[in-house]
Amino acid sequence: MLLRGLTWLVLFQLLGTAINHLFLPVLPGPIIGLLLLLGYLVVRGEVSEPLNLAAGSLLRYLPLLLVPPAVGVMVYAGAIAADFWAIVGALTLSLVLSVALTGVLMQRLARRHVAAPEDSQ
Repeated sequence: MLLRGLTWLVLFQLLGTAINHLFLPVLPGPIIGLLLLLGYLVVRGEVSEPLNLAAGSLLRYLPLLLVPPAVGVMVYAGAIAADFWAIVGALTLSLVLSVALTGVLMQRLARRHVAAPEDSQ
């Protein structure tokens, strides 16, 4: 069952990489694959058990994936310090936009969730 879920994840990543190489070189392939997986799950309406098991298994090892970026930050500390204010500005702007977008999406989803039971009766 775990192997089936991992196969789905790798399949969407490969599909995203193929689309990246053929049509859309601006976005990374894994990001395209994640968007395709999101679309698939939205259309399907639920997460299958194998996919849930595979994602849960991978989430246990997420801290290990954060070690290489942390090392990269330490190696390039001088370059980061040179562009400190640009980095702080970009991070602040992205945080504000993310929070605003999340709030708008949450309100729309909450309205849809409240309206759904009334329509089904």
